Amino acid sequence: MKIEGGCYCGALRYEVEGDPLFLGQCHCRECQYTSGGHPNAVMGMPDANFSYTQGAAKGFQRSDLENPVTREFCGDCGTPILSRAPSVPGAVLLKVGSFDDPSLYAGPQMVIYTCDKQGFHHVPEGVATFERTPGG
Repeated sequence: MKIEGGCYCGALRYEVEGDPLFLGQCHCRECQYTSGGHPNAVMGMPDANFSYTQGAAKGFQRSDLENPVTREFCGDCGTPILSRAPSVPGAVLLKVGSFDDPSLYAGPQMVIYTCDKQGFHHVPEGVATFERTPGG
């Protein structure tokens, strides 16, 4: 599978090839902040196959956490592109909203951080759910 995508203003572009490692939906508070209140739909892809093809992403890590996630986004328009989580080495967690073709995401195989889920969030029936992360 080849995925191409970028930000809202067009300054940042990327591509990645390979088989998805997983399809997820994350309800953590951090994802709620970056999505504007809802969970994030993410596709885990091999980091080794990912590259920015135009522009450079801005990164952010919280300094008050022991193992913070790095969030990469467009420094011009703020579009979230991906996260790099220490708990998922070798993977980029691509934000489905940044795909040129979001229909490549068929829906989550797992829903994580349900401990932070808000009452207005939807969790699909029949999908594995986890209070935090699998095994965590």
